[in-house]
Amino acid sequence: MLRKYGKKFLLEAFILAVVAALSAAWAFAANHHELNGTWQLVPARSELNGEPAIQTGSVTINDREGNIYVQRNFNFDSADLSTSSSFSTDARHKASIKDKGQDFKSKAKWEGDQLKVVTMQGPMTITERYALSSDGAMMLQLERTGHQAETLYFQRQ
Repeated sequence: MLRKYGKKFLLEAFILAVVAALSAAWAFAANHHELNGTWQLVPARSELNGEPAIQTGSVTINDREGNIYVQRNFNFDSADLSTSSSFSTDARHKASIKDKGQDFKSKAKWEGDQLKVVTMQGPMTITERYALSSDGAMMLQLERTGHQAETLYFQRQ
C-alpha cells in the first residue's frame, strides 16, 4: 500500500515539475516578444558619459521562432564630427555571424528576459543588453572596450 501511494506521489510530483517548467518557458518567451518592434531613442533620458551626442537613433528587434534580428541606426553629432552608424545582427539563437575578412563576429542570445548581443571586431568588443524597464521603455546597456558603460532608453515607435 505504501508503495502504491509512493509511486502516485512521484508521478504527481513529476507532472507538476513538467507543468512548472513549461509555464516558466512560456513566460520567458512572452517577454522575448515584448521587445519585438521598432524603438526610438530618448536622448534626454540616456546616459552617454561624455561620448558624442546621439541626435537620433532607433533599434528594431524581431525574434521569430529562434531567429533573432537586431537592426541599429544612430546619428552622432559633435563640434568636429557628424556620422551615422547602422548595423544588423540576424542569426539563430546562440549562432554566430562571422566575416573572416573583416575580423568580425556577432552573436545574439537570450539570457532570461534580456537579449544579449556580443560583437567582436578586431580588438573591440561591444556587449549590448536589451531589456524592458519597469515603465515600459526599452533599456540598452552598452559596454565597449576602452569606454565607460552607457545606458540608452528607447520608446516604442
